[in-house]
Amino acid sequence: MTHQKKVFVLDTNVLLHDYNCIYNFQENNVIIPITVLEELDKFKRGNDIINYHAREFTRELDKLSGDKLFNGGVPLGKGLGKLSIETGKPFSDMLKASFPEDTSDHRILAIADHISRNNRGKSVILISKDINLRMKAKSIGILAQDYETDKVRNIDDIYKSVSVYENLDGQLIMNLYEKPEGVPFSDFNISVKPIANQYFIFKGNGSSALAHYNPKTASVSRVVKQKAYGIEPRNAEQTFALDALMRDEVQLVTLTGKAGTGKTLLALAAALQQRQQYTQIFLARPVIPLANRDIGFLPGDIKEKIGPYMLPLFDNLDVIKNKFLASSKEFLKIEEMLKTEKLIITPLAYIRGRSLSRIFFIVDEAQNLTPHEIKTIITRAGEETKMVFTGDIEQIDSPYLDEKSNGLSYLTDKMNGQDLFAHVNLVKGERSYLAELASHLL
Repeated sequence: MTHQKKVFVLDTNVLLHDYNCIYNFQENNVIIPITVLEELDKFKRGNDIINYHAREFTRELDKLSGDKLFNGGVPLGKGLGKLSIETGKPFSDMLKASFPEDTSDHRILAIADHISRNNRGKSVILISKDINLRMKAKSIGILAQDYETDKVRNIDDIYKSVSVYENLDGQLIMNLYEKPEGVPFSDFNISVKPIANQYFIFKGNGSSALAHYNPKTASVSRVVKQKAYGIEPRNAEQTFALDALMRDEVQLVTLTGKAGTGKTLLALAAALQQRQQYTQIFLARPVIPLANRDIGFLPGDIKEKIGPYMLPLFDNLDVIKNKFLASSKEFLKIEEMLKTEKLIITPLAYIRGRSLSRIFFIVDEAQNLTPHEIKTIITRAGEETKMVFTGDIEQIDSPYLDEKSNGLSYLTDKMNGQDLFAHVNLVKGERSYLAELASHLL
């Protein structure tokens, strides 16, 4: 039986999410509505990664250009379908009755509707990151789906960075205290195979220990609570996070957890503690404008415009500074690092183009990045650079990302088990009882 090819109609946000997406639909055909090209024009100028995606897709389209792009389609490659561009189509009576306003979304719907009505017997599917547009499509009988290619399948694994084992032999736990070099994991007779840099809480016979699994020696060693630039971990997960941040062999760390669990604070403290190993510390975050308005509407020069978005990062720095007297060498060192740009707090877009060798690079609010944006950042890491991505995958500001499709979840899922990677999910808020209560109840 011959497999029936499908037809996928792509919305603008899919191309801005992943400019290579046209190659991810296997042998099925892909159609770009002409309205999408019109919308991409609005995104081509700018320094943000979304502007980069718009430009890159336009270049990719130029490589494939030809007369057949508007008449039958051009092949996308071996084993793949064809790509074509569909020009504007009149609104059907049903579309006019349901959505009389002439908007870009509705023009895309009109094209998808026309393709669907003229391809009877084929599955025509509108692919969009916009939930509302998908609902509109379904309301007039058009199949619609999210872009699923880079979605995480097992989101629960991201919340399971720490494993707790109870009722163990007390002597085994004591061995962790007596043997700093570590104890073979096989001694614990645990049936589940550990992953690289996994963290454990072992309990038994009134004893307990925090432990880390070393993939190179296949052993576990005790994790000792340590301070970093005046910051001391307050719970087991924070102790594990700081351990991962301080390990030289771990070059990539992801920290997830609700607001107030200490993700960014611990990362910054660890960076300052290890400052002599790195030429610079970068602390960056993506700028997600309020109400989806560009920062251009804010008054002032560029520093004044981006200042409000960077305040949470400066707040974390102030927490560390307040651990010391203003006359102390630690306090003065931070001031000096800021002045000489050894410590840089900036929007993520302004990091592009900079050398990332021997950098301790912290990306805050990474749940607001796409998987492709995460890849773009990491693939620029030079020698002796350490990268840390922090965020709360339940608090996403981008309208086109969710807890399964955001870059932080994708990164954690794909890197899980790699020798140079560690992940810790922080569960307990440490700001205050009020903040903890609000996080759980509101």
